[in-house]
Amino acid sequence: MPPPATAASRSGAAEPESPAARRLRRLSLHLLRPSPAPADQAAGPALALAACAGRARRVEGGADLCFRQLRALVRDAGVRPLTLMATDPAEYFAVMEAAGGADISLGVKLGVQYSLWGGSVINLGTKKHRDKFFDGIDNLDYPGCFAMTELHHGSNVQALQTTATFDPVTDEFIINTPNDGAIKWWIGNAAVHGKFATVFARLILPLQGKGEPADMGIHAFIVPIRDFETHAVLPGIEINDCGHKIGLNGVDNGALRFRSVRIPRDNLLNRFGDVSRDGKYTSTTLGELVGGRVGIAYCSVGVLKVAVTIAVRYALLRHQFGPPKQPEISVLDYQSHQHKLMPMLASSYAFHFATVQLVDKYSEMKKTNDEDLIADVHVLSSGLKAYITSYTAKSISICREACGGHGYAAVNRFGALRNDHDIFQTFEGDNTVLLQQVAGDLLKQYQEKFKGGTLSVTWNYLRDSMGTYLSQPNPVTARWEGEDHLRDPNFQLDAFRYLTSRLLHSVAAQLQKHSKTLGGFGAWNRCLNHLLTLAESHIESVILAKFIESVKSCPDEKTREVLKLVCDLYALDRIWKDIGTYRNVDYVAPNKAKAIHKLTDYLSYQVRLVAKELVDAFDLPDLIIRAPIGMQSEAYAQYTQYVGF
Repeated sequence: MPPPATAASRSGAAEPESPAARRLRRLSLHLLRPSPAPADQAAGPALALAACAGRARRVEGGADLCFRQLRALVRDAGVRPLTLMATDPAEYFAVMEAAGGADISLGVKLGVQYSLWGGSVINLGTKKHRDKFFDGIDNLDYPGCFAMTELHHGSNVQALQTTATFDPVTDEFIINTPNDGAIKWWIGNAAVHGKFATVFARLILPLQGKGEPADMGIHAFIVPIRDFETHAVLPGIEINDCGHKIGLNGVDNGALRFRSVRIPRDNLLNRFGDVSRDGKYTSTTLGELVGGRVGIAYCSVGVLKVAVTIAVRYALLRHQFGPPKQPEISVLDYQSHQHKLMPMLASSYAFHFATVQLVDKYSEMKKTNDEDLIADVHVLSSGLKAYITSYTAKSISICREACGGHGYAAVNRFGALRNDHDIFQTFEGDNTVLLQQVAGDLLKQYQEKFKGGTLSVTWNYLRDSMGTYLSQPNPVTARWEGEDHLRDPNFQLDAFRYLTSRLLHSVAAQLQKHSKTLGGFGAWNRCLNHLLTLAESHIESVILAKFIESVKSCPDEKTREVLKLVCDLYALDRIWKDIGTYRNVDYVAPNKAKAIHKLTDYLSYQVRLVAKELVDAFDLPDLIIRAPIGMQSEAYAQYTQYVGF
């Protein structure tokens, strides 16, 4: 309703605008105006998505706008994400990264629909489910959810309380929420758009003869939650919005309660466990559903690239202070700024190669269903997801600070990137829990080695952990400080692997010692920080090994030289961060430690000289970057235009 007319407006005289009204009018322009996009970009679905991404979560309800963006990608641009996930996972994850670059909510919404809801049907269901649901999920006719997490349980999936009780009379399962703690919580796509949900519940078989009903453990069931024509919530189901979040508000997270909801027996996703018409249960080995973690790790690298690109370009653009009576110098020419941003730029490249390898392994796993590869991808995806998302979350804040006051302007995106990405550390497995899975697998591999077993490919360097890496450090090489030696990939990789092997050996001994008095769980808890450090160290070794391999395989000599420079900075910066540990075990002598520190600073300076080319090589168009201070040219002009000049 318009405000009542004042005497001045009725008489036709212009009423002076108050400062408060002027401020509100200016803010409304920011909310309603799309983010600037290059004028020479061709119109099309990608441009339409990017143009409205700046307004996502601010106009007409963020979830509705995010869904329209996804629909434009699928129906207007003709992208079929579920088909890609099934036939070409590398291209699917590239689409997810691109969508997340435009808006993280869009990337996550896509991941919920295809990696989680669609992935559960493909990976946990059988042919009858794929035939019935595949096309509808792919073309977005069947929006769905992945309803695993409950109010009282998340990471501990085996303790979920929702039940699915088989009724042999009607040949149905009865889905029920037994208490408030079992309400499905944080379920993406549930609050607004979902028509189906893959519900994880305890499969209960009724009393057969004497004894109690049998609890067959956690299984997945397809449960319709809204009417397909009217979109009304179906009887027996209660859905509520989880409310406004600190970020990612383009994703409609909801809470679901089920009150004796009946579904056909065929709605059990029965690839790994099935119930016959007469109530008999059969099972096979359950493969890991890891696509979500692979996608999150991959997309987190994309977010890091965006943040680093904005920060580096602004640091090159911004000039401040300098020698007396001489022009001001670029902020990136300051050593302190190089120390902040250049190792982060190097890490972006290291993580890129590591996640590309992860996607390749995942693709091979999907083709072969090799059990060893499934286990390898499970642990590798857990470790990379945890390590990369934690690093990216910290790095976004550093990038914001590196851009000073302009980094605090919402239009320059650091706030949205930080808030939207923050949940990456929690969903698809809490990072602390995932790192424990990595540590547990390392200990298992360690024990297998003592028993004469074989090691998976990613872990094969542990063959030497009982020999070379745990032998007394060579007092001669501990003092070598020449640049050629410090930049030798063999020295760098040996240093990383020595640290991992030593941590593994020591934590195994500590667990054995404490388990005698504290038991298995108590010993694990007593050594938990040690175990997390071990897992992170191992993942760093895996990342460096892949980076070194990628440098060696680069066909262009000049590009290879630059990548070698970046790889050396990544390796030596990590070694310097752990220099106290290396010094304590005499792996590095004092003079060598000083040389590592000095060379790390020098390499940061060398990378600074090619920083523009390195971020340009990410090939992120301005319509994806969108931050005025991060544009490739005329950044200040676009910035002033955005605020209204």
